[in-house]
This record gives sequence, C-alpha cells and structure tokens, in this order.
Amino acid sequence: MHRFQVKGGQLWAEGVSVERLAKEHGTPLYVYSRGTLVDHYRRLDAALGEVGHMVCYAVKANSNLAVLGALAREGSGFDIVSGGELHRVLKAGGDPKRCTFAGVGKTREEIEFALRKGIYCFVAESEAEMDEIDRVARRFKRRAPVAVRVNPDIAAGGHEKITTGTYENKFGVAYEAVAGLYGRASRMRGIAIRGVQMHIGSQITAPGPFVAAIRKMAPLVRELKAAHGIGFFSLGGGVGIVYDPALASGLTDWWENRTTQLTIDDYARAVISETRDLGVQIQVEPGRLIVGNAGILLARVLYVKRTGVKRFVIVDAAMNDLIRPALYGSYHEIVPVRQLRSGASDPEWVPTDVVGPVCESGDVFCRDRLMPDLRAGDLVAVLSAGAYGFSMASNYNSRPRPAEIMVDGRRARVVRRRESRADLIRGEAR
Repeated sequence: MHRFQVKGGQLWAEGVSVERLAKEHGTPLYVYSRGTLVDHYRRLDAALGEVGHMVCYAVKANSNLAVLGALAREGSGFDIVSGGELHRVLKAGGDPKRCTFAGVGKTREEIEFALRKGIYCFVAESEAEMDEIDRVARRFKRRAPVAVRVNPDIAAGGHEKITTGTYENKFGVAYEAVAGLYGRASRMRGIAIRGVQMHIGSQITAPGPFVAAIRKMAPLVRELKAAHGIGFFSLGGGVGIVYDPALASGLTDWWENRTTQLTIDDYARAVISETRDLGVQIQVEPGRLIVGNAGILLARVLYVKRTGVKRFVIVDAAMNDLIRPALYGSYHEIVPVRQLRSGASDPEWVPTDVVGPVCESGDVFCRDRLMPDLRAGDLVAVLSAGAYGFSMASNYNSRPRPAEIMVDGRRARVVRRRESRADLIRGEAR
C-alpha cells in the first residue's frame, strides 16, 4: 500500500501536490511518503507478533537520515553493510544495540568502529573474516558478538545480480561448513556466538523460496542452539514489491491497484509457521518492502524526438539518478503527473522510449512502452523509486544529484538539498 493518489486529475503525495513540489524544488526530484514507510514497518512488525522478533531495516535500500530517523522512532533495528551506514544510523538516532553488521568485506577500521559503538551483532561471511573480528576484539580486550551468514544454496529466482543464496554467489558460508566454523569460533577468545543468519536474494515475490530455505536451515538452527546457545535466527530480507501492475487503462487505475504480489501478511504467516517451534528470536531485514513504494522520482520532459522507427521522450532524469533500469533491466511504471491535458477527452497511447540525457545508449527508463502522448514540459513520475534509487545515484556525466523531499501529511520538507556544480568538484585539486 502507499499514500500516493490521484485527486482532481493530478498526482498527490499524501496531502501535497507533487506538481507543486516540482515547481518549488525543480526536477529531477525524489519525493518520499513518510506515512507509507512507517505504515509498512508497523504492518510487518504487527504481522510477526506471534513470535519473538526484531525487524532490522536494510539501510542500503535508502539511507537518507529522514528515512532512518522515522524508522528509529518506531523502534526499528537496522541491517548495515558498512561503517558509513552505521554512522548514518547513529546520526539519525538509531540504537547501535539494534544493528547487525553484514557484508563480505568489512575492513579492520569498520570492525573497530562497530565494536566501539556496541553493535548488536557482526554477521561473519567467511572463516577469514571471523579470524579478523577475533583479532580486533582481542586487541580491544572484548568479545565481539557474532553470527555466521549461511549460504543454503537455494535459488530464489529473479535477476542474477540480486540473487545471493547459491554457491555461485560471493555471500555467506557454505551450509556444509557452518557447524565446523561455529565449533572453531566457540574456542576463540574474542568471539561471543550470538545467532545465525541467511539471505537468499532480493525481489522475491512468492513464499516458496523462503519456506524452502527455512526448512533447510531449521535442523542447523536447532543444532547450533543446542551446541552454542544461539539466541536468534535471521531470515534476511528479499520480499518483493510490485513494479509492473500490468494495467493498460488510465492513471487512476495505475495508482489504485498497486498492491504487493507477496503481501506482508502472507509472508509473515509463512515465516511464523516454519519458525515458531525453533525457540529463538526471529529477525528479518526488509529494505525494498519498507521504502520501495514510498518513493517516486519526478522528471520533466525536455524534448520529443522521432526517428524512422522510434519515438523518444527525453526527460531530465537519467541513469545517474535511477540506475536500476540500466543496471538490471528493471521495470518502473512511468505516469504523467496530470492525467489529462486541458481540453483533452482521452489521451492517445503511443509506443515510447523514455530516455535520459546521459551519453550512454543504456540510459533508458523504458522501451516501446504504450504511454500517453507526452510533450515537452510535461511532468512524469517514475513510480516505486524509494528503494535503490538515490542510494545508488552518482555524478556520472558530472550531473548534480537530485534533491530529496519527505512528505508528512500536508507538510513537505527538503531532507537533502539538490547538489550544486560546486559540490561536484569539492575536495578535488588541479
């Protein structure tokens, strides 16, 4: 669910006209709905209420301080993968004792920083990393809380670049080697065994892969609990959202029919049924599920260009602002902010490539998609852009990154200012 809606033929974010936001702050522009992301967190937290659990938001999905702060005030934990993400969580008011630190390449400095801040748990992804955490902790005369990330060799489907749970991927420790690593870790003076973790991929839209992975992991969880007293089992994240509602009618239908393919309740029921008898706390690490449909990217049409075989709509947003379509071939719905042009009875639908101005043939948001007959000056919204949008943005082609706006009811505030040209060269020398 989301709190974007069409009123009077125009798109609104909660109680604010997005057209007004574009006029005030320019484009490209990220707009987030605080009500949407908080609602998603609360619904997931409530749905898991039958079991002891902790929801740890995956910071990599969207690390804006306003997003993190809103979730910290709800009591969320945080799944971090760098020292920089931990720094952000702390600046946003998050509790380090509710942070789990994953990632295959933690540096010594990052381990030291996290240890000093008192994080809840490191998630070790190799034997070599366990050794390094032990060395750092002993130097500090501490015991570092650690869980091992298990690679269960479960294929979750989806794009090859966002699957993480098979032996072809760099993540985690092979299932067969995990018990031995825990045995070795139990003898390390700098390690305190706390739990076990898995994560099989992203944008998973059916419960089957989660159920299969949990069932494979359950005997191991019981074994580790008996042998080492682990207190939690983290299922990772990965619950998908709808990007393509596959609707062919008007703008209002687009927005009123945006529901998740795998609902929060369906996911929670599957998790609870498979884990309620394990006797440990259950952790989940949602990112996209919380913030994906809580954000849009606004762009202005610059030009319409026709070749012998193509109709291009060139907008002022580009792959540096939202790289998912170029990187993954990902689908994002693109809709006009105004449903109908003044005096028009019904929009004409034409095959369209929506492209950006970056000098790359891959700078394309969609190809040959039936869209209304857009014209220069029209404002469009790229939907479901709250996750892995700004957090993966860059300055490629020396383009300043967009501003970010947080809407809360009828109030909208800038939560990151638009970069200037001066920002592009800050820190450089000639």
